[in-house]
Amino acid sequence: MASTDRSDQLTATGVARPGGPGALSGRTVSRIGYGAMQLRRLDRAAAISLLRHAVELGVDHVDTAHFYGGGFVNEVIAAALRPEDEVLVVTKVGAEPDPTGPIPLRLAQRPEQLRAGVEANLKSLGLERIPLVNLRRADNGPGLRAEGDQIVDLDDQLAVMTSLRDEGKIGAIGLSSVSPDGLRRALPAGIACVQNAYSLVSRADEDMVRICLAEGIAWVPYFPLGGAYAGLAKVADEPAVLAAAQALDVSAAQIGLAWLLHHTPHTLLIPGTADTDHLRANIHAGAISLDGAMLASLDAVPSRSGDIEV
Repeated sequence: MASTDRSDQLTATGVARPGGPGALSGRTVSRIGYGAMQLRRLDRAAAISLLRHAVELGVDHVDTAHFYGGGFVNEVIAAALRPEDEVLVVTKVGAEPDPTGPIPLRLAQRPEQLRAGVEANLKSLGLERIPLVNLRRADNGPGLRAEGDQIVDLDDQLAVMTSLRDEGKIGAIGLSSVSPDGLRRALPAGIACVQNAYSLVSRADEDMVRICLAEGIAWVPYFPLGGAYAGLAKVADEPAVLAAAQALDVSAAQIGLAWLLHHTPHTLLIPGTADTDHLRANIHAGAISLDGAMLASLDAVPSRSGDIEV
């Protein structure tokens, strides 16, 4: 899936692509992008500065959602990005803020809620058309589970998503937290990417990875280092990861990201951070070379997938 055209090695701003070139929604992008959720931890000026720095380092696809900070993150993206940056903005629908709940998020799965979510993203991003919108399901992985009127058939959701695409409000459809059966059902609608929880220590979705590879769909894992919830294994705790990090004089987190890039060519990363040093470290992971012996050692790490609900 990665391009071999030498002209694709640079971003629109002339910067070498972190991790090399990959494909997303019909575009050539850097294989390392940026997950913007952590920008909500910063004030507006600091958030804009961090995002500008990411672009300067070669990031040209950003993952966001209107429910990140109640629109704050999207508004930062609208202020920070310039047309000449040619950054592909990817957002998601299927959830909404819940400031008074046990966690500040609740599902919003009904078709009318999906449409409202797209409209909210359009407004906060200041766009007339969003290049790619992920439908955040609740089929698998750690996270929320649908109950009551939030149990909605995938076909009903895809119907409103394709209508929004036909209307020109979104450019492409992705899926998040979806099962293999759900992905297979959705293929006729045209799916640009899949975002599921996946890492070196959590590989229950290996079949999904292969389906995406065969179908030319970008695989964009979230929680790429594991450990997002209590009880989930952490990539940085694995002896093989620590040994590789020591041998290459890099961090365990960088080894975890580099392994994902080596694992399959259609993998794109969206690591998030609110820290400039961590941002640079994440970008540098795209330049780490893992030899055959090191890859074999990392591939042998057992998957410790857990289905944890919150």
